Amino acid sequence: MSQVDVISLTRELISHNTINPPGNEAIVARKLGKLLTEHGFQVQFPGYEKNRLHLVAEKGISASVAPLVLSGHLDTVPLGNTPWKVDPFSGVTLGDKIFGRGSSDMKSGVAAMTVAAIEATSGPAPKGGIRLIFTAGEELGCLGVQQLVKTFKELGKASSIIVGEPTANIPAIGHKGALYLNAVAKGKTAHSSMPEQGDNAIYKAAKCISKIEEFRFQAAKDPLLRFPSINVGLMQGGLNINSVPDHAEFTMDIRSTTMFRHQSILQRLIQELGNDIVIETLVDLNPVSTRESDPFVQLVYDICGVERQSENWPRSLPYLTDGSVLQPYYGGVPTIILGPGEPGMAHKTDEYCFIENIIQSVSIYKNIILNRST
Repeated sequence: MSQVDVISLTRELISHNTINPPGNEAIVARKLGKLLTEHGFQVQFPGYEKNRLHLVAEKGISASVAPLVLSGHLDTVPLGNTPWKVDPFSGVTLGDKIFGRGSSDMKSGVAAMTVAAIEATSGPAPKGGIRLIFTAGEELGCLGVQQLVKTFKELGKASSIIVGEPTANIPAIGHKGALYLNAVAKGKTAHSSMPEQGDNAIYKAAKCISKIEEFRFQAAKDPLLRFPSINVGLMQGGLNINSVPDHAEFTMDIRSTTMFRHQSILQRLIQELGNDIVIETLVDLNPVSTRESDPFVQLVYDICGVERQSENWPRSLPYLTDGSVLQPYYGGVPTIILGPGEPGMAHKTDEYCFIENIIQSVSIYKNIILNRST
């Protein structure tokens, strides 16, 4: 088989519009699946929604040793309102960068994982083999991978996980979890000239938001993820200026650590905000955390040239990944976020990734596949 060029593959993936919604990841999943099948991988396409497929590919799986799992997602975020200077689906290369929606988040990572897996398994199968899990529907709260683990019964076991989200090839061993909530206040409408005849839902919501501003988690400092946070990001309500509003709602974004359970915080919020608010859970995702002393982490550190004495280590990330679902699904195995994309370019206009980082990431992934001991 001829060698697969990772930059050409990245450009090919960028050329397909997989903006979520609607996603349309099926065409990318099938193209990657065809390539992997040609190189001896067993490939399956679990369904998600219309024109949306996941990709699960395996090679060298054994009964005695669990495989390494490489995780990525196939969808991207919308382009935004600011005009792009380049065609967002061209994958154009300018200087030392490749441009396009998904170039950093995270089609470069998917391409690099694919090429590394092909190259690392071209000879005798590495110990335990390898499984690629590329999901549809990640960008709106990891909904795709949640559906996958509930409905697809052939994900097997794992010894460790690498999530190829953008880190500029700098490994991170955790990220905060997320609890997204929507809170609804109900009232009674009336003419604004006679507000005493109504029941103002916005006032109820506003009082609750003031309480949230003063909310304290009472959680100890997480050694890796530090402290949790809460933010009210969206508020809406009312019909017009001269009516008493009978409906108002707002969202809460809680970023969590390993030092408390989501359910305990939810119960506290319900108690403190009172009966005027009904709270609905939108997203409930666990934090990701791995011991820095874990042998797999130490291997990845060595391959990536991490200076352990630096004050920058260990690293955690501010954003969510499919690792929130996969790590607990696979029994808490060591999970590392490591990909070629530029973290600061994710979701931005004129998104780009450094070409050298993509090439380097193939070598990094390949070395990890070939050198892991369990």
